[in-house]
Amino acid sequence: MALKASRRAAIDPFIVMEVMRAANERAASGGDVIHMEVGQPSTPAPRAVREAAQKALDRDLIGYTDALGVPALRRRIAQHYSEFYDIDVAASRIAVTTGSSGGFLLAFLAAFDPGDRVALAMPGYPCYRHILAALGLEPVLIETGPETKFQPTIAALEALAGRLDGLIIASPSNPVGAVLPAAELDVIAAWCAKNGVRLVSDEIYHGITFGTHASSAACHDGAIVINSFSKYFSMTGWRLGWMVLPDDLVKPVERLAQNFFISAPSLSQLAGGAAFDAHEELQGNVARYAQNRELLLNELPRAGFDDLTSTDGAFYIYAHVAKLTDDSLGFCRRMLAETGIAATPGIDFDPARGRHYMRFCFSGATADMAEAARRLIAWRK
Repeated sequence: MALKASRRAAIDPFIVMEVMRAANERAASGGDVIHMEVGQPSTPAPRAVREAAQKALDRDLIGYTDALGVPALRRRIAQHYSEFYDIDVAASRIAVTTGSSGGFLLAFLAAFDPGDRVALAMPGYPCYRHILAALGLEPVLIETGPETKFQPTIAALEALAGRLDGLIIASPSNPVGAVLPAAELDVIAAWCAKNGVRLVSDEIYHGITFGTHASSAACHDGAIVINSFSKYFSMTGWRLGWMVLPDDLVKPVERLAQNFFISAPSLSQLAGGAAFDAHEELQGNVARYAQNRELLLNELPRAGFDDLTSTDGAFYIYAHVAKLTDDSLGFCRRMLAETGIAATPGIDFDPARGRHYMRFCFSGATADMAEAARRLIAWRK
């Protein structure tokens, strides 16, 4: 007799992780790979973080911590808001999480009930809709385009049918890298407050912007902010993130975190605070991303990728490839097999229109980006 499996087991895959697995299998079998699929810096954690981790290993038990995080780290994160945004945030509103992924899970569980409807831009980070669906929430997709830099607008929100319980925004966004100007963020936050819609602001790419600055929603009443050490701070594998919570959700999130995670990884917490004093090193990474972005925006058109969304931030280029393929998944598979370049098909971010799009990540070494451009130009001849 077949045993029952939850309907949650039918959750859609995070395709970029499957591309990365295929790329790693190719590398393990002796093939060369240029990774442009996953949003992962090619640099290690800042030196100060690695040194702090070594000291913690030598001196600390590395045991459980408070569910909301080590107090010193929560205070340091609160100080970051004063230094980086000129916003006063109480340390009591900070929850340290197991990466931003843990933050999204806690946010959705604390703020919404099964059947609630949460809007998000399409294309967008696929795990938003996957996690929402797994929790019994309804993702309400807002189809966006280049005319709004793929960001949601008040007009689009007003046009949605039915009630809305939540809205997820991302700035800089993924896969496009678009930054919401401060005035537009303020208008969206005000609309959410007026209409009883809980705003969830994904700010994990803050710090990686090109000629602009991303504003935080932490100053808006009722908003949940989610951030991470993975991107700007170059600490993907440390699985460390944080939330800025409205006062009414602090205790609910603490109770959920106690039950789901106990605490975020202790060693990462003990070392992570040093990242806030490593901006000189980290700005060197951002300068490299800017160089890579410029290189690819100049070179990719020579390979036929000539409909590109110019990014304000993050480390992605979203390419419209309709004239090259009607099947971005198959196209990316063939590109990996024939060039060794791993990239992500657009269907990961937009199941309806993504077959005509793909995403290149430029967080790697500049020499690798130049080599990727050379191979793609040769491949497309």
